[in-house]
Amino acid sequence: MSQETTLILVKPDAVAEGLTGQVLARLEKEGMKILNCRMLRLNGPLLKEHYSHIAHLPFFPEIESFMSSGPVMAVALQGPKAIERVRELLGPTDSTKAPKGTIRGDWGKDKMHNVLHASDSAETAKAELKRFFGSEKPGV
Repeated sequence: MSQETTLILVKPDAVAEGLTGQVLARLEKEGMKILNCRMLRLNGPLLKEHYSHIAHLPFFPEIESFMSSGPVMAVALQGPKAIERVRELLGPTDSTKAPKGTIRGDWGKDKMHNVLHASDSAETAKAELKRFFGSEKPGV
């Protein structure tokens, strides 16, 4: 199987609730390898870049407020078909529709407070890894 590298962001709700270790352990148990991680606080310019596809919409200020409300953990993960597999393990964006046994189904609360962001394609992963890890290689 093809090895891929993807990005996840452990969102402020999951960090605040002490779920970071459990989420990462679940992903590792499913064959994902942590290549790099960093804790950071997201600011307006970075959030506008990251969410550029929706930054013009009326609900963006709510997302910006939530995502800057506390620290997040950016994690570079590698594994077989990592992008697709991580998204399967997450479940749907709306946690209220996510089945139990998925990360969002077990720990998420709603569409915004849904534990993790995950890259949705190889192109997105490449851009997001560069955005959150700069020129350093995702793998340590």
